[in-house]
Amino acid sequence: MNKHLLLIITLLISSTTFSQTLHLYGGSNHDVYLGCLNCNNYDSNSIWNEYGTYGSSYNSKSIWNEYGTYGSEYNSLSPWNEYSNDSPVVVDKDGNFYGYFTLNEYRAKRADFGLALTIYKYHDMIKDDVGKWYEKIFE
Repeated sequence: MNKHLLLIITLLISSTTFSQTLHLYGGSNHDVYLGCLNCNNYDSNSIWNEYGTYGSSYNSKSIWNEYGTYGSEYNSLSPWNEYSNDSPVVVDKDGNFYGYFTLNEYRAKRADFGLALTIYKYHDMIKDDVGKWYEKIFE
């Protein structure tokens, strides 16, 4: 990745600082936990922990599993289906809503903070090396 692109990613991420830990919930009733969006890569609930449930490219509850419900570009419950209106939601521990986590740019109340926009843009590359991307984005 070139230095210019890394600078853009850093600026996008640093433009939004969260005092809350953000979580993803999916499923038709948003009752399926899909992991922590902004936790570090050692946290067992983090989408950035490639050895954990939510960061693994093999787990059924991971957004990085391209063959799973929540990682497929064709499943309506996946954030990677650009036409879906059933995508996961981003909430904090108190249930405050931060938006729908989706590639669908026309979805009302789409999560549009820096981290979400970065993940949307690079999700195809991120899923191939979650650990490396965590370092690029957060460190």
